[in-house]
Amino acid sequence: MDSYEKTGYLKSDFKMFHIIGQEKREFAFHYHDFHKVILFMKGDVSYVVEGCSYRLLPYDVVFIKAGEVHRPVIHSSEVYERIIVYISPDFMEDYKNKSYDLSDCFLRAQKESTHVLRMRTFKHSRLYDSIQDLEASFSDSEFANELYHRLLFLEFMIELNRASIHNSIHFVANQTQNPKIRSILEYVNEHLLEDIDIEQLAETFFISRYYLMHMFKEETGYTIGNYISTKRLLCARDFIKNGTPITEACFMCGFNNYSTFSRAYKKLFSHSASHPIKKAGPFMDPPVE
Repeated sequence: MDSYEKTGYLKSDFKMFHIIGQEKREFAFHYHDFHKVILFMKGDVSYVVEGCSYRLLPYDVVFIKAGEVHRPVIHSSEVYERIIVYISPDFMEDYKNKSYDLSDCFLRAQKESTHVLRMRTFKHSRLYDSIQDLEASFSDSEFANELYHRLLFLEFMIELNRASIHNSIHFVANQTQNPKIRSILEYVNEHLLEDIDIEQLAETFFISRYYLMHMFKEETGYTIGNYISTKRLLCARDFIKNGTPITEACFMCGFNNYSTFSRAYKKLFSHSASHPIKKAGPFMDPPVE
């Protein structure tokens, strides 16, 4: 079975990188355990997220939630510059109550069925100032610098959420070559905890089983079976992390056999489902995209 990888581990609440490169290289489809925000500065690049492709323009903001399969596609050797921010989901949960939710920008993008926010006046915005201040703060060693980083990061997240609400800023429509793939992905994620198989999907979307398998792999880079299994395992891990018994999480997430679930869980996460789930693990440099 074809597979795609989880890449990178996050040991802190957030991490930031400013990367400039000119190498034309291939990136494999992958996912992370953490949320990711990318500020695209320059280059000839598209981003593919969950089967949707976006041709980026300078100062586009890309939102990628934990568990979403993605990769950048570099079209030429033009200089590729971007700022990448990794964010722990647990950190986001710590700043969520009835009056605000720092993950709202991700939720708004999801509601708009997109992953990209386009800001024509980005360089004149408070968001641009906040990310400049945040980046500069990582090179200082003044009193209480860690607390200062956190304060500036919170300011950045507040401005990012305000930007996602602003009327003069819009979310970008995806440019998926085959719009049926988007419908299939939406259907799978909406029915993830129910019985889903390839035959059912083919019947639901009025296409042949062979064509469905070929089209899905061609457009997304991974097989339907592997996509569904990985999404279910990520969901099960979240249930377990929040206190759901392992066996219950297994069957809640669409697995009909505990042994199959246990083997798949260990293969994906490199430890058993009974292993304590930590908030963070070691972080791997250089950053992964």
